[in-house]
Amino acid sequence: MAPTPPAAPAPGTKRREWLRLSGLLRRPIADSGGQPLGRLSDVIVRLRGADYPYVKGLVASVGGRDVFVPIDQVSSFDGDVLKLTSARLDLRRFERRNGEVLLNADVLGHRLIDVESARLVRAGDLALARRDSEWVLAGVDTRHRANWLLRVLRNLGVSGTRHPAAPPGGDHAFRDWHQFEALIGHVGSALLRGPFGRIRRLKPAQIADLLEEASKAEETEILGQVHADPELEADVFEELDEDLASRLLGARSDAEIAQVLTRMRADDAADAIAELPQRRRQAVIDLLPAGVRAKVLVLMGYNPTSAGGLMGVDFLALPTDTLVGDALAAVRQATSLQPEALTSVHALDEQGCLRGVARLVALVQADPGAVLIDVCDTDPVRIGADTDVVDVAVLMTDYNLITIPVVDDRGHMIGVITVDDVLEVTLPDDWRRREAAEPPDARHGDTQ
Repeated sequence: MAPTPPAAPAPGTKRREWLRLSGLLRRPIADSGGQPLGRLSDVIVRLRGADYPYVKGLVASVGGRDVFVPIDQVSSFDGDVLKLTSARLDLRRFERRNGEVLLNADVLGHRLIDVESARLVRAGDLALARRDSEWVLAGVDTRHRANWLLRVLRNLGVSGTRHPAAPPGGDHAFRDWHQFEALIGHVGSALLRGPFGRIRRLKPAQIADLLEEASKAEETEILGQVHADPELEADVFEELDEDLASRLLGARSDAEIAQVLTRMRADDAADAIAELPQRRRQAVIDLLPAGVRAKVLVLMGYNPTSAGGLMGVDFLALPTDTLVGDALAAVRQATSLQPEALTSVHALDEQGCLRGVARLVALVQADPGAVLIDVCDTDPVRIGADTDVVDVAVLMTDYNLITIPVVDDRGHMIGVITVDDVLEVTLPDDWRRREAAEPPDARHGDTQ
């Protein structure tokens, strides 16, 4: 069940129910008698799975030392001075624990992932809201950069930077915290997020785009989140630009590289190995499972600009006399195959020669008791392994093909090329750096 968003402050509410982080930082802290103790330098929130992080305490700068102030020791956030409920303060130096996020040091002014738009955005300000008996991190303002500048000036000691009055744009300037994935740069806390990482809502291609834009530190944290799901990690590496994939894989051990490649499509794994330094290729190949290794070695033997270098070797092929109902059952059971490759079923004779291709829609519309070869195109468009990729693209365009089979000189089927494979090699080299077109409803309800 999704957590209930904290309520917006009601008009005329006396007790503050909503705070901007930028309005708290550097505010003076005093004891119960009004004696100054120091200034607030950070706010500590504790991660707790899918719920809103709750405010555990404050970090106060006292005599040049950062100390911890429990949240229940703060009497009120009202006024220009934060008052404590007692005159006693633990002066041991503050040490962060796993699961704790420092909003000033880790989030404010830093980039985080806008999960809704799959983009890296900067946190201009953060909203704290009271929910029942606790304060929680409730929202992010990515639009008002002035608050970020205000924080910088205040931390530099520039005068005339007292906390602002009513926030520009009002409370609606903030968006729900759950729409973002923070890149907090703290390993222990990042690992604690584990299964609740919102980055997993994104498609592999979207995560790959984020990695293209990320800094080295952001790369590390994004990959750390993705690494928890090995299948997703492999899908992301399939989508990465070759240079970036090579750099990220190259930073890993041979065994770690082999683990990723094992879950990738064989043709993508072969391409990734070809991008590795020559001295590392054989060691990685030797660590691959026998079945994957055999496929990769076959594909590496073809020219990368030919159909053989482009094809995948996993496809659905059945005997010509298979019943349509059984062919559809085989499609249902082929969960490990690339979905694009399953749009066609290939009919082979006893020698493995291609005799026909049946489109999935034709099978669905046919009588389940019919024979596969009877619903096939028995003279399908097919190519040899040495066909140039441009010619492959022309053929697929001319005949409106989603897949095209690859055969050897004797007509034996050896692979299949899907339309997405062709698009990737025929688009301009810089196509990954272009901004993707947004659907017409992408900003539905946006108040900007």
